[in-house]
Amino acid sequence: MAKFVLWGSYSADVLERRGAYREEHLAGLRRQKEEGTLLTLGPTACTTRVFGLYEAESQEQVEALVRGDVYWRQGIWTSVEVYPWIQAF
Repeated sequence: MAKFVLWGSYSADVLERRGAYREEHLAGLRRQKEEGTLLTLGPTACTTRVFGLYEAESQEQVEALVRGDVYWRQGIWTSVEVYPWIQAF
């Protein structure tokens, strides 16, 4: 299994828009965590960026999880990039 880093942006009105979708979003993240795919994910303190670490078979698998997330489908995440990551130590 390889590791991947996710880096993205939130919409400017994230705090107003996320409420209706937050439970679905968090439930999906909990499932990914339980399955061992998601290591950690969350916003920066200023809530403009999202950061995550995944362990998955492929970058495409992580990108598919992002595309399936309600925050992506509803435009709360406005951009997301996934990169293979090498854990140095």
